[in-house]
Amino acid sequence: MAAPIRRLPSHLVDRIAAGEVVERPASVVKELVENSLDAGASRIEVQVGGDGTQRLLVTDDGHGMTPDSMRLAIERHATSKLPGEDLLTIHSFGFRGEALPAIASVARFTLESRPPGTESGWRLQLDGGELLFDGPAGLAPGTRIAVEGLFARIPARAKFLKSPRTEISAIHDTLRRLAMAHPNTAFRLLHEGRRLLDVAAEAEPGVSGLARRVQALLADGADMVPVDFLRPDLQIGGLAGLPAASRATSEHQYLFVNGRPVKDRLLVGALRGAYAERLPAGRHAAAALFITLPTDEVDVNVHPAKTEVRFRDPARIRASLISAVRAALEAAGIRPVQAAGQALAAAFAAPVPNEEQFSLEAVATQRFLTDIGYPKQVSEASRDWVRPQGRSPETLASANLAQPWPVAESPPAYPLGLARGQVANAYIVAESADSLVLVDQHAAHERLVLEAMRGRAGGAPLAQPLLVPETVQLDDHAAAALEAAAPQLMELGLELERFGPETILVRALPAALGQPPLKPLLTDLADELAAGDGPAALTARLDHIAATIACHGSVRAGRALSLAEMNALLRQMEAVPASGTCNHGRPTFLRLTKSDLEKLFHRR
Repeated sequence: MAAPIRRLPSHLVDRIAAGEVVERPASVVKELVENSLDAGASRIEVQVGGDGTQRLLVTDDGHGMTPDSMRLAIERHATSKLPGEDLLTIHSFGFRGEALPAIASVARFTLESRPPGTESGWRLQLDGGELLFDGPAGLAPGTRIAVEGLFARIPARAKFLKSPRTEISAIHDTLRRLAMAHPNTAFRLLHEGRRLLDVAAEAEPGVSGLARRVQALLADGADMVPVDFLRPDLQIGGLAGLPAASRATSEHQYLFVNGRPVKDRLLVGALRGAYAERLPAGRHAAAALFITLPTDEVDVNVHPAKTEVRFRDPARIRASLISAVRAALEAAGIRPVQAAGQALAAAFAAPVPNEEQFSLEAVATQRFLTDIGYPKQVSEASRDWVRPQGRSPETLASANLAQPWPVAESPPAYPLGLARGQVANAYIVAESADSLVLVDQHAAHERLVLEAMRGRAGGAPLAQPLLVPETVQLDDHAAAALEAAAPQLMELGLELERFGPETILVRALPAALGQPPLKPLLTDLADELAAGDGPAALTARLDHIAATIACHGSVRAGRALSLAEMNALLRQMEAVPASGTCNHGRPTFLRLTKSDLEKLFHRR
């Protein structure tokens, strides 16, 4: 027989509400700082002890609360942010009727506040939701809230927390997102007395102040272009990252709706669509975009933590976001691959002079000379072509190669053949005994570098010490992630150490890498490490991290290779069984047999 329905005790109801609002220390910081912003604070300071469960202290200089308002604030379903009964008419950070009592139910909670113009403040002290003290307190105008022993009464909840470094990183990220959206407020974050974030209030309001705040908070803010999109009842502004400064994860995408930080799937998908054909697979653009629209066009109450929203017209928002970002990228000269290909096709489809004016040989030679930078030598009034002095087509062709093409008397015996040339400085063209072989030089060398890193003798990493160690400037977040993973990275031949709050000292690199650009390499590694959860997850991701290192150390597309270098790469590929695919699973070479070629030319 089923148990009868009963009312739950109030302390259980509070803990259920806490489960919806208080997931981790960063959730508490988000709720309390948003309350400070709604109170009109111009300065907010957050102090963190331990991993955030030991102590959180949020202090602001907002308008404060009277003792009666403070007592109401710790009761369930009490708020100052809902003037009427319409849940959609919210002009603040939302309906917070559950936040303070939910936090107080799972921690030791102290609320102190003093409105401006009053002689003294007031203090309420609670433990697990039970009121312990209700009396006067001395403090400056504003509000101060301390949360201690978070989840001490619910140890099962604490088991789901990540490592202390990850929890502090989440708090840092939460405050950074709020600071981006409110440039006219000063923010400071202290962890055990160490300053992690400190930004002053921007004196100039509007888009310019917003852009300066974003650039002050993002290490790669200089590699971004402004976005300014204005339509009736809709504005999209902020900064969009250049494709060349893309990241390994999407953690550097900051999206805001009416000043509220969100992680909405619709907006993330729209941003991905805006960079379609501008980024390689697996890369993510950095961005800080702010969407402003009427409050009745968006519902902020579809998620307990207010991290997702629902738009009245989602198709319009998605299309507008894509248009805004693409317009900014195109203004900066960033065109999609397809558009570049269409432009190239259009160039080849240009009208060709008729045979009465020029011979086919003259036209072909004219195009050839133009492509390699020589001036036009075709007479406009004559069918005769004037060859440049001292030059012939044969010498011009050989001048653009590192060495002449070898002419094989008999078909080459190598499995991948003999290199004949390079297309677009990215693909090697080779001829084997019975086929044409096309090789993606970057993908192929990437695999070879990875296999060389894996082929350690006796467990000793193949590392190449640097004669002079190099320093790389990163944000505090990234530097901490790399410092924590230094022993595991040493196994891959990458030796580094922390050299200040935002500096990493690189002492050795994997021998197979050569000398890659260090900042992009370390930035991507930090992003990969941030996605892991503790030593076990890091160990499982070592192969993926090794692949990232190999990618940065391999021959890039766009690099001209000599025939000797091309053939050396082909011979190395033949010696490595796994060279048929790159580290990301893509093919490194394609083979077209004589039969395939005959089909392409309709000879069969």
